[in-house]
Amino acid sequence: MSQSRVKPRAGAHDLPAGPSRRWSGRGGASRIDSMRPRSAVAMRVGFTAFVALFDAVAIVAAAVLATKIYHWLAYGYDAPAGRAVNLALLIAGLYIGPTLLRGAYRFHNVLIKDDYIRPLLEHWLLAFLAASVYAFVTKSGDEMSRGATALFFGGGGLTILAVRRWTAGLARKTLKSGAIFSRRAFLVGYESDLALFSERYKPWSLGMDIVGAAVLRGQETIEDDLRLAVASARIFRPDDVFILLPWRDQSAIDACVDAFMRIPASIHLGPERVLDKFADAAIDKIGPISSIRLVRRPLSPFEVLMKRAFDIVGATFALVLLSPLVLIVASAIKIDSRGPVFFRQRRYGFNQEPFHIFKFRSMNLMEDHAGVRQATRGDARVTRVGRFIRRTNIDELPQLINVLLGQMSLVGPRPHIMAHDHLFGRAIALAARRHNVRPGITGWAQVHGFRGELDSDEKLRGRIEHDLYYIDNWSPWLDVRILALTLFSSKAYRNAY
Repeated sequence: MSQSRVKPRAGAHDLPAGPSRRWSGRGGASRIDSMRPRSAVAMRVGFTAFVALFDAVAIVAAAVLATKIYHWLAYGYDAPAGRAVNLALLIAGLYIGPTLLRGAYRFHNVLIKDDYIRPLLEHWLLAFLAASVYAFVTKSGDEMSRGATALFFGGGGLTILAVRRWTAGLARKTLKSGAIFSRRAFLVGYESDLALFSERYKPWSLGMDIVGAAVLRGQETIEDDLRLAVASARIFRPDDVFILLPWRDQSAIDACVDAFMRIPASIHLGPERVLDKFADAAIDKIGPISSIRLVRRPLSPFEVLMKRAFDIVGATFALVLLSPLVLIVASAIKIDSRGPVFFRQRRYGFNQEPFHIFKFRSMNLMEDHAGVRQATRGDARVTRVGRFIRRTNIDELPQLINVLLGQMSLVGPRPHIMAHDHLFGRAIALAARRHNVRPGITGWAQVHGFRGELDSDEKLRGRIEHDLYYIDNWSPWLDVRILALTLFSSKAYRNAY
């Protein structure tokens, strides 16, 4: 094989002392960077400890500040901070422990600033819940005022997000300055796979330094290629070796693993291209069975329990609070037109199990068949009262009963008419994923204006894409945000007729 050359990687000039962007062919590994001190591991561990300690200090400072601000505003005096510090230390331990175990303080994870809000806030919420249980069991809940605790909860959550944003910036600056050395990676594989890996993942942006690469020429020369590659890896002393071969090439992968087992480095089997379609793909292990989990369940058992508790509390509170409005609307419907107050229609729910959805009747007809037609602008079937309650979303209030029955959630993908579900499922393959969670009274699509008549492919795709975004990015905070937008955003009332 003649000498090969890999195109320079984009953005390499942003990092000092980065790898040169050349591989040499002939089955060997070329020197790409000068040796880095072996203190790199210790420095990364020190950075992890620094970030964890900084979080602890920030949590304690947030608790003290919340206590002093609350007492100064509510009572006009400066309260002692001893109890606040005790609470903050407890919560800091409960927050930092799981965060450490999840690896969120590791240098390369801090370096990546994307997608950190949800996991950090979830850990913060769990830490507060655990502290609340501890306070209940030990009867120590009176040691800090409820108002100061609530202010600490909100302010502390914002503080840890601000700290993570700052530490992510610090990680990038220290990496560029050379104060912290990046992970030393050695690549081995066919030339096309090495180039694709570099272009697709840009490992230098993840805190990796490609110190060497070995291009394999083929099965016939693999023993000679690997012998030279291992000798080069001993000189470069990488932290990680990435075997970048197609998974179908089992014999070549086995040969690479056997060869690099002699090197004191972590060995990784590079990602197959199919994994690019699944952002949350992860290694799963059940007893002796190892597998790659492409898609996780939409919600974990704990998340299901948390969401269900929120639904029960929210639906019960809403029914009690809105009971006078329900009586007024029911009376208006009876006076305005003949027929029942409530309208029941079959819809598909969780796991495509059918159920009867409740709504205030807003039409003269009670249609529930395959040929049912969606309401359109100026539809003659809509009554006078119906037009008002549809425009204001009041017709959906009886679905609080469906929520209490466990058939629906306060927030989730809106359930379509059954005939439309079949039609949409054929038109868009991923539409059926909407049934992987309970349907909702309101949803991410609705608060973005994707509701009402689906008279174009653009509207249909927009609704489904927003529903799938909700499923893949669910959090308690997203539910609260959607409920707030349902009440106060003008988009939530768009196309309602």
